Amino acid sequence: MDYDQDGKIDLLEWEALLQPNHRLHKIFKIPNFKTGKLEPLLISLPAEEEAQMKSMLHRINKLAKRAEEKNVRLMIDAEQSYFQPAISRLTIEMMRKFNKKKPVIFNTYQCYLKEAFNNLTVDMTLAKREGFYFGAKLVRGAYMDQERKRASEIGYEDPINPNYDSTDAMYHQCLGYILKKIQSTGGINVMVASHNEDTVRRAVELMNELGIGPKENLVYFGQLLGMCDQVSFPLGQAGYSVYKYVPYGPVEEVLPYLSRRALENRGMLKGVEKEHSMLWTEVKRRTAHRS
Repeated sequence: MDYDQDGKIDLLEWEALLQPNHRLHKIFKIPNFKTGKLEPLLISLPAEEEAQMKSMLHRINKLAKRAEEKNVRLMIDAEQSYFQPAISRLTIEMMRKFNKKKPVIFNTYQCYLKEAFNNLTVDMTLAKREGFYFGAKLVRGAYMDQERKRASEIGYEDPINPNYDSTDAMYHQCLGYILKKIQSTGGINVMVASHNEDTVRRAVELMNELGIGPKENLVYFGQLLGMCDQVSFPLGQAGYSVYKYVPYGPVEEVLPYLSRRALENRGMLKGVEKEHSMLWTEVKRRTAHRS
């Protein structure tokens, strides 16, 4: 349906989702490829769940408006693959609304998924065709065990790349594609969210090859606070945009999150060892200097 009367068919439209008199189960429609028609994704939605969904939509709409006003970026995190299509769909609709003049909303792409590159290119093509800025955050992914267990129990193809090397290859394929599109077409920003030194080095080298300067603020780097400072600090000193991510919340919720990040970035643990060694060397140097 062309909700916003722009001459384009929208599977979803942000303003329609926020309307109090619109029932969500009537808005969520998907194409039936056998009949060629749009059909409801849900036959009905209980009143309580509809109220929860509406509340969530209004909260994230408020956050997006505030981010736009304050000239900051709002990055929507990724979850398990069986939830992600809905999250990505809503995020793209937010991009369509809030990314008209600059990239405010960013979607997250988990590169341990076999479909990561396809999902990324489809969304980038849509953004270019419809004329809104595209924002992406690239991560490796954090739910490998859950994904594989569920796929095995239910009997569908494992959505995860077969090994860590293939996930690395997927990350670098996505990263390379985005950087080349930034250089050739513009209208794109990317957050390289990684603790992997090889990935960060590759990103910087490719930026140099393509003539993308650190001061252009088109490419950002992100690591957890207290992790990989030996990567973050040199990047910042060289003029690159670097952000330290601060997990916030109850300890029982934050610790599982941090453990997933460790699994997601195996190289991060080696980085911790390297950072510990560097700190100890510096302590000994300063001690010797004082004496």
